[in-house]
Amino acid sequence: MPTLTTYTTPVLAEWVDYNGHLRDAFYLLIFSYATDAFMDHLGLDSDNREASGHSLFTLECHLNYLHEVKLGEEVEVRTQVIGHDRKRVHLYHSLHTPGSDEPLAANEQMLLHVDLAGPRSAPFSEPVLNTLLALVETQKDLPRPAYIGRVIGLPV
Repeated sequence: MPTLTTYTTPVLAEWVDYNGHLRDAFYLLIFSYATDAFMDHLGLDSDNREASGHSLFTLECHLNYLHEVKLGEEVEVRTQVIGHDRKRVHLYHSLHTPGSDEPLAANEQMLLHVDLAGPRSAPFSEPVLNTLLALVETQKDLPRPAYIGRVIGLPV
């Protein structure tokens, strides 16, 4: 399991613009659902969040639109952990048609583990950290994605 498929969906009619293409905001919605599924995979599902009082907050995200996505098209998000520390995880999501390796869009996110009582940052619990470490181990041989660490700007 090199990448983790975190979300699959058809492109819904309410998500498309006047050209029949997925609206830019809905790319992020799809990636947001994939982040929710990633949280569930780690053990930070709704039951755990309620019991532990911990969750993940998105600190920053970058989104690259690479190809058109059209009404009714089936898409899936593949998720790769780029890095982590005691409190943060750096994620890469890529949007694909099932069976294709060519990304339709790319999304880089920095997430922070939070104690909701503060709210304030908090170290991952041991079970969550162990699940994260196991996932990182399965992905250790994946290449660095092309669409991470990018900066927006015009050439000088």
